[in-house]
Amino acid sequence: MRASASASTDPNCSLAQAVAVVGDWWTLLLVRDVAGGVHQFEQLLESTGISRRVLAGRLKSLVEEGVLEKRLYHPHPPRFEYHLSPTGRGLLPVLVALQDWGARYVLGDGELTATSAPDSAETHRVHALVGTRLPDLTLRAATGTPLDPVTAQPWTVLYCFPGGYAPGHQGLPPEWDTIPGAPGCTLESCTYRDRIAEFTERGASVLGVSTQRPDQLASFGEHHRLPFPLLSDADLHLTAALRLPTFRAAGTDRLKRLTLLLDRTRAVRGVLYPLPDPAGSVDDALALLDSVRHDS
Repeated sequence: MRASASASTDPNCSLAQAVAVVGDWWTLLLVRDVAGGVHQFEQLLESTGISRRVLAGRLKSLVEEGVLEKRLYHPHPPRFEYHLSPTGRGLLPVLVALQDWGARYVLGDGELTATSAPDSAETHRVHALVGTRLPDLTLRAATGTPLDPVTAQPWTVLYCFPGGYAPGHQGLPPEWDTIPGAPGCTLESCTYRDRIAEFTERGASVLGVSTQRPDQLASFGEHHRLPFPLLSDADLHLTAALRLPTFRAAGTDRLKRLTLLLDRTRAVRGVLYPLPDPAGSVDDALALLDSVRHDS
């Protein structure tokens, strides 16, 4: 990554140097869209709405700064896709934090919550995921092994939860039970466990997703004998790719409770959000699965 000290009066301030690279708001929107699977110039032109000249300049700058990588996808004439580099992926927590801040303080009333109102802007944005496609990515299973969150089965149910812990395992933030929508992760997971056969007979795999560390998920899954994988999105790759709603508690960005139904082409076919009843969300997931299977 080249130095940006000339853009700042304080070359020793890491914040000033970071703003020199990503302070332009078009830059963050480009990183957002590339993280979401938009990689080609014309696609980025359409998704951002910025001018061709400005887009070309921003992409060139981000490649020079090491945030994006160019990958040749058409040799004659040469055409390139833009993908996040490791440096660019390091910006994902920044995007998630800004999104959370906007949802809480700009579009919301400032309340710390793990859910949302049915008619909120956040809820409408989450439901607009239907029809989009999850980019190729892997998450770490509880064992630490990389795992694709979309299975080979006809349907994949991804239930996202704020945090589940085995008894005696440190991790639950103080006053967790006072955060609206946060409690109930154990009840939800155990309900999926007890009804897993109903999903299997419908050709669906169930996977749980949290931003917890793999070792925390391993303890939680083993204690409650969960028969399906728990995946860690601690690096926020899935969260940023789909712009999933989050809240911050105990210094950690946590997923709000929601359920995604995907088909084997990685298309989002259904969304359940908000989910005020953790155990009832399993009934909702089965009903959604039956509805989409019938329509298909």
